[in-house]
Amino acid sequence: MLKVAIPNKGSLSDSAIAMLKEAGYRQRTDARDLTLIDPENEIEFYYLRPRDIAIYVASGELEVGITGRDLLIDSGVSVSEILALDFGKSTFRFAAPVGSKLTVPELAGKRIATAYPGLVTQYFAKLGMRVEVVRLDGAVESAVRLGVADAIADVVSTGGTLRQAGLEIFGDPILKSEAVLIERPKTDRSEEAETLLRRLQGVVIARQYVLVDYDVQSEYLEAACALTPGIESPTISPLQRSNWNAVRAMVKRSDINRIMDDLWKVGARGILVTDIHACRL
Repeated sequence: MLKVAIPNKGSLSDSAIAMLKEAGYRQRTDARDLTLIDPENEIEFYYLRPRDIAIYVASGELEVGITGRDLLIDSGVSVSEILALDFGKSTFRFAAPVGSKLTVPELAGKRIATAYPGLVTQYFAKLGMRVEVVRLDGAVESAVRLGVADAIADVVSTGGTLRQAGLEIFGDPILKSEAVLIERPKTDRSEEAETLLRRLQGVVIARQYVLVDYDVQSEYLEAACALTPGIESPTISPLQRSNWNAVRAMVKRSDINRIMDDLWKVGARGILVTDIHACRL
């Protein structure tokens, strides 16, 4: 039976559970449950602290798990990311007092406060820089004002919290994180794990793409298909009406309104958009 680690609480947990339900797996109904067996799919779920998941997978006790890329890197263990899940996105940035005009090279020898010491240590090691990493569990933005750090490295969304603390962002992002499916490297993946991977890939693609159908005259067909190339190629069928074709293709959900406008301009008509609930590509 496949053993899978799932975040136990928070938005990462809610999104992971929702995705697994879409993929056809049973999930717990009581947040206090720490394990759940799905006998139909030969899989057992363990609901664990997100920070611990990479460690359990690396130990070999659990075959695969869902956690954040930031938590995976911060753990420092040997685990492979096998699928980005397109939720739980965040960006890690440096911040320092407003007006300090610090640059990343100028952080050498300075104190950097963060809740992700492993991640920050690895970042500076790759740059060949030595810094003092100050580990904090919360309220990282207060570290500079309270005198325990010269700058911070933290998750940034709008930057509003940083501005309230008298800080400003500088330098390129340290990391762009999201939820990922992980496994221990150099192991033979079980059939159940392969099925889980394919199902989650199907959910990710179904969320990112929609189906667009439209009719277009043959003289405009090439231009229309250039706008909707699909994953491999569009499906084209002749209509009863002479010189007209029906076209179906997958397109990025985020681009669909622009594509519909462009299709109309090149002569496409009867443009319809349909959600994809599941797929295998």
